Amino acid sequence: MTARRVAIASALAMLATMAPSVSTPATAAAEPKTTDGCISSVPEPGTSEAVEICYTLFKPAGASRAHKVPMVLHSHGWGGSRTTDADSFAKWLDAGFGILSFDQRGFGESGGKAHVENPAYEGKDVQRLVRLVSKLRWVKNDGKGDPRLGAIGGSYGGGYQFVGAFRQLMDRGEPIFDALAPEITWYDLKESLAPQEVGRSAWITALTAAGAEALPPEVVAASVQGVATGMWPDGTVPGTTDMNAFFKKNGPAWHVAQGRRLDIPVLFGQGATDTLFPLDQGLKNFQRALTPKARKHSIFVGYNGGHVLPAVFPQAVGVAGDPCSKKLAGGSFTDLAIRFFTEKLKRKNTGLSGYGRYHLATAGAGCTTVRSVAADKTFPVGTVATSETVGAPIAVKIADGPIRVAGTPYLEGTMFAAGVNNRAFYGLAVGTSPADARLVQNNALPVNELAPVLGEERSIELPSVAVDVAKGESLFVLATPISDTFVGMGSRTPGAIILQDAVVRLPVVGR
Repeated sequence: MTARRVAIASALAMLATMAPSVSTPATAAAEPKTTDGCISSVPEPGTSEAVEICYTLFKPAGASRAHKVPMVLHSHGWGGSRTTDADSFAKWLDAGFGILSFDQRGFGESGGKAHVENPAYEGKDVQRLVRLVSKLRWVKNDGKGDPRLGAIGGSYGGGYQFVGAFRQLMDRGEPIFDALAPEITWYDLKESLAPQEVGRSAWITALTAAGAEALPPEVVAASVQGVATGMWPDGTVPGTTDMNAFFKKNGPAWHVAQGRRLDIPVLFGQGATDTLFPLDQGLKNFQRALTPKARKHSIFVGYNGGHVLPAVFPQAVGVAGDPCSKKLAGGSFTDLAIRFFTEKLKRKNTGLSGYGRYHLATAGAGCTTVRSVAADKTFPVGTVATSETVGAPIAVKIADGPIRVAGTPYLEGTMFAAGVNNRAFYGLAVGTSPADARLVQNNALPVNELAPVLGEERSIELPSVAVDVAKGESLFVLATPISDTFVGMGSRTPGAIILQDAVVRLPVVGR
């Protein structure tokens, strides 16, 4: 097995097992009670038979009708299944929270097919689980059918939190969840999988393989077709599935477009080095999926981690760690989430600070806290050019260090591209010279021009990052014809993409 296949297999294992940190439960007079069960939910399209959604329920020691506790839902990453071992939730149970971990539709012991967090299916599944929880006599309720409720989980286990909260908002006018803590999940699923209609082929291939049994067969076929042809399946080829339609409602972006926002506190955890659901997906959730009031009571943490593959071409700065959770709560993201839910679900003041702000791990393992991630400084860079189909990355200097950047940058200029279906990839890089400049936090984003471009203005969104550029180093914009996250997705024709009179707009901290 090649090193890259081993890396993908390892990453998929991480996706499947996203769960709170394992710790040994403290000695107690009584142990948590564990119960397995299933509920009936809505049928699959074109059928009338109810779909079973299966779960494991953990009742903490001491919970009773006289001592009711808040409940926290949990679910797994893509291709995984629920957590059945109470030790995995020891910190939560010891803190006095009930936990319900469930198999999402199409996975584990649950029936049906995975519709990838569609409100009509997975959204209804979450509603049925909330109804179950509301009837437990040891769970605190704020009203009939309204349990004191939070949710945790990463990746696909973050997606169910949004589809559940927005489904309730659609039906009841309120999200019923009292707080959420999603990790490394998406705002716009189509944008994540295929920015600018250019598929993240390394991830699409891996995710399709991991979910082949759970996905509808026509979706599997469309994914294979897209990777093979290098073209995003939009249904224009007769007999193929329109993936735009399939993913249309599967994320907060659709709900926001319908005028819905969540008015509840959310603790976001997003991977700055994540190459599937990059940092910008979390930033967009924080900025767009919440009301202004909710943002004031929410916290955003960006850490170096998430869905990560080795950076082979172009080379990147390899980092890992979560300094911001340690700074805020003295430990891991799980420790931070427990304090956050203690304040939001138990209504107890723990002294937690950092609300309403972005706390972003830098490529150097520091933590930068900012109120805004908007690009507010402009740097002229002249001409930025790259060949198409083949060639080495080209780095163009933006500024010398020391300089700190935290947020979403943009590359803008007058574009020329003579070919058809022109593609290239862009990101920020750090080095002492163009020759040793490496991508910041492993991310690049594509440009995809279907027709020739002759002197038209373009604004290219670059990957969101947090980086401290030290004295003696420089910050560069990196342009490359190929990217290993987008294997086989380079330009369809030879040529070059040139940006003249280019500038880079940066979210600079402290200038």
